[in-house]
Amino acid sequence: MSVFDTIKDRRSIRVYKGERIPKDKLEKLLEAARLAPSAANRQNWKFIVVENEQIKNQLVTACNNQAFVGTASHVIAGIGDSSQKWHQVDLAIALEHVVLEAVELELGTCWIGAFKEDEVKKILKIPQDKKVVALLTVGVPAESPAARPRKAMEEIVAYNEYT
Repeated sequence: MSVFDTIKDRRSIRVYKGERIPKDKLEKLLEAARLAPSAANRQNWKFIVVENEQIKNQLVTACNNQAFVGTASHVIAGIGDSSQKWHQVDLAIALEHVVLEAVELELGTCWIGAFKEDEVKKILKIPQDKKVVALLTVGVPAESPAARPRKAMEEIVAYNEYT
């Protein structure tokens, strides 16, 4: 599959089969994150992979009761160092590498931005000086949603100046 086809095929998956992701596929997802670029190659990130059912269920509450969070095979928390200027961008790039590799491996993902950071930190024992940038559910998809509409190129692109 080409990179462009992978990008076109990506969907937010909120319905998962009750199957565990094989360890080799999980490791490939994490390797995709590890290889992501970061500002000055600092790699100031940590990924917490949650596979424990009890902890995932606690995360459901911290994620504003989004029940599908608890049905994913794994939840990956992207943790950054807020003292570094580009930590959020760096983590977003790394997590998107995971998302695109997941498409390649026929897995589903969903970005989780709606969560109570203090609760997530408590559940995952994250130090207060670190930032939970995003959570990502990962699992074997049990749905195949249609592509959502996108704006026309003319609405989102300008050349040489803002118009």
